[in-house]
Amino acid sequence: MGCMIVEYLQQLNEQQRQAATTTEGYIRVVAGAGSGKTGTLTARYLYLVEALGISTANILCVTFTNKAAGEMKKRIRSLIPDQDLGRITTFHGFCVGLLKEDCHVVRYPSTFIVLDEEDKEAMLRTVFQDLQITSREMTIKEAVDHIGWRKGGRGYVKTLIGDPEQLLRLSREATTLKDKVLYRYFYEQRKCYGLDFDDLLYFALYILRQDPSVREKWQRRLEYIMVDEFQDIDKDQYALAEILSGYHKNLFVVGDPDQTIYTWRGADVKFILEFDARHEQAKTIYLNTNYRSRPQILTAANALIDKNRNRLKKKLEAVREDDRKPLYFHAKTGQLEADWITANMRALHEAGVSYAAMGVLYRAHYVSRAVEESLIKNKIPYVLYSGVEFYKRKEIKDILCYLRMIYCGDDISFLRTVNEPRRGVGRTRIAALKEYAQLNQCSLYQALAANLETELFRRSRARDYVRLIEKYRAIFDGMDLTDLLAGVLSESGYEDMLRSSGEEERLDNLAELKQAIYDFERKAGEEVTLGNYLDHAALFTNMDQTDRKEAAKLMTIHAAKGLEFPVVFLCGMSEGIFPGKRANTREKLEEERRLCYVAFTRAKDRLFLSDAAGSNYDGSFRSPSRFLFNAEKENVDYAVPLDPELEERTRERIQRTEAQEWAGEGTDDALGKRVRHPIFGEGSVIGVPRDQSGVIVQFDAVATPRTFGPGAQLEWLT
Repeated sequence: MGCMIVEYLQQLNEQQRQAATTTEGYIRVVAGAGSGKTGTLTARYLYLVEALGISTANILCVTFTNKAAGEMKKRIRSLIPDQDLGRITTFHGFCVGLLKEDCHVVRYPSTFIVLDEEDKEAMLRTVFQDLQITSREMTIKEAVDHIGWRKGGRGYVKTLIGDPEQLLRLSREATTLKDKVLYRYFYEQRKCYGLDFDDLLYFALYILRQDPSVREKWQRRLEYIMVDEFQDIDKDQYALAEILSGYHKNLFVVGDPDQTIYTWRGADVKFILEFDARHEQAKTIYLNTNYRSRPQILTAANALIDKNRNRLKKKLEAVREDDRKPLYFHAKTGQLEADWITANMRALHEAGVSYAAMGVLYRAHYVSRAVEESLIKNKIPYVLYSGVEFYKRKEIKDILCYLRMIYCGDDISFLRTVNEPRRGVGRTRIAALKEYAQLNQCSLYQALAANLETELFRRSRARDYVRLIEKYRAIFDGMDLTDLLAGVLSESGYEDMLRSSGEEERLDNLAELKQAIYDFERKAGEEVTLGNYLDHAALFTNMDQTDRKEAAKLMTIHAAKGLEFPVVFLCGMSEGIFPGKRANTREKLEEERRLCYVAFTRAKDRLFLSDAAGSNYDGSFRSPSRFLFNAEKENVDYAVPLDPELEERTRERIQRTEAQEWAGEGTDDALGKRVRHPIFGEGSVIGVPRDQSGVIVQFDAVATPRTFGPGAQLEWLT
C-alpha cells in the first residue's frame, strides 16, 4: 500500500476507515450529519485505485449534484492528478456517457442533443404556433407539466423512438389538446434527436433492459459502484444502480435516512432502510461521530429525530467541546420575532462573529418577509438564496403595481398589470396604445380608457380592468389598506388565477403581504395612506445591494441541505408553518421532522429557535411548533418562559396527534388497511388527522378522501 493512502487512512476514525477499506459486496454506510461522509467516500475511491490498483475507468461514483461531484473530483485530483475521473458524476451525467456510446440501440446518433429547459420551451412555442394554440387554451407551463407526467409512466420511450410520421399521426388523432401537444412535442424531439432531462435516465434504463449485450458490457466494466446521498434516490435511480451492479455485486451506498427530505420529487427512504433486506449478506457501517456541531446542539437534534418511528436508530456523538444549548424565543408578534433575530445577529457581530457566518433558515419563503424588513431597518447586509427577496417576488410586485395603478396610474405599473391575469391585451394592442399615447401626450391607461369602444379593444377584457381601477380610485381614500388589498386580489382575478393553477407558495406570499400591510396600518395609526404604504414598500424594493461579501444568508431549509453555518437562526417555528399545514399524515409529519433535524444539524456553534404568537392565515390559533417540544425542554434554553397554559395546550395537541390510537388500531398499523363504510363502500386508510383522533379514508368509489372520528361506522377488513 502506498504511503499516500496509508497517510490518508490514518486521518480517518475507525468507522470511516472500515467503510473506506471494505470493498467487496453490498455495503450500506449510514452517515449522520457532519460525520465526514465526503472524506470517507474520497478515501474509499483512493483505496480502490492506490491500494487495490483498480482503474478509475472501472469505478462509478454517482451523486446528485454537479457541485458534489466537482468537490469530490477536486479532492481526488489533488492526490492523484493524472487520473481520468470522468466516472465521478451525477446520475444524469453517467446516462449521457452511456447514451453517447450505446444510443444506436434505439437508432439515435451519438450526436444527439441534450435539451435544457429553454430548449424545451422554445420547442413548445413552435408547437403552439403550428397548432395555433392560444395561451387561454394552454400555457407553456401546463404543457411542460403534462409532458413530465406522461414521461413519468416510463412506457413512452418506445413511442418516442418510433417513426416520426407515426408521431404526427398520433398528434392529429389525439382527442385532447394536451395529447396533441405531447405527440407533436415528441415529433419535434425525434426530428432533431433531442433528449430532455427526463429522457436521459429513462432511455438509459430502456437500453439496459432491452439489450442484454449492452447490459453485460456495462455490468462487467463497472467493477465498483458507489452512490452518494442514497436516501434521496427514486425508483429509477435505484433500478439503474441495481442493474449496473448485477454482475460484480459491489454496490456501496452512503446516506442518512434521517435526512430524507425530497419525497415530493420521488425520493423514497425505503431504499436505504431496506437495503440489507434486499441484499443477502449486506454489511452496514454507521458513521455517528459528528465533527461539525457542539454537543448541546446534537443532544437536541438527537432527541428531536428520535420521535420518528420509520428510521434506523442511531445517535450522533460530538467531538467538539461544550458550549451553549439552543436558545428559543417565543415572540408576541412576527415583527418582534424578526427584531429578536436581528438584535442577536448584531450582538454576535459586535462580539467578532462575521455576518457571513450566520444563516437564517425557514420552512417556506414567505416567512422571510418580516426578517428581511428588520435586517434592512437595522442595516444588516444579507443575501437571499434559492429565492427572490420578498418585495421582488413576481406576485408581490404585481399586486403593488395594481395598488400603484389606483394611486397614480404610471405606465410601468400599467404594463405589468393590464394583462395579468390575461385579458387579451397582448403585444398588438399594447403597440396601438403606445402609439395613441405618444400622439395624444397621455398615459397608457388614459389611452386604453379612450379606446375601449374601438374595434381593436372591444373583444378584449380591457373594460374589466378599467372598471376595477376606476372603482377603487373613487373609494380608496376611505378604505383600510387591508380591505383595499382584499378587494383588488379578488376582483382582479389574480388570486383565482393562482388558486386554479395550484400556486400555493405564491398564495402564501400574498397572504404574507396582507400581514405586512396589516402591520403597517397598526404602526402608522392616523398617518396611514395608500401613498405612505407605497413609499414604505419602495424602500424595500429599492434597497442598496452593492456590498454583499459580508452578508448573512437567508434560505429555506431545503436549500441549506449540505451546507453548514457557525450560527443558525431557525425562525417561523409555529404549528401550521413548521410543520406545515399539509403535514396531515404520520408519513408527512415524519418528513417535516427530518427537515427540522436537517436545520438543527446545519449549526456548528450556536442555534437560535424562534416563533411568534398570533393567527395563521386560515384563522387558526398559532402555537409553538411540536418540534420545539420534541427536542425536549431540558435540551433548550428559553429566552422567555412560555405561558404554562400555552405550553400545556401545545403538548396536549402533540400527544393527541402523535400517540393516538383509534378503534384498537395503532396509527402505523392502520395506514393502508382496508375498511368498509355503510354508505361509501370499501376504501383504504391513507392517514390520520392532525387535530383529532380518527382516520382519513380514500374510498374506491369516491373522488376525494373522507375524515372520520372515533365511533364512525367503519368495518375493518384487513
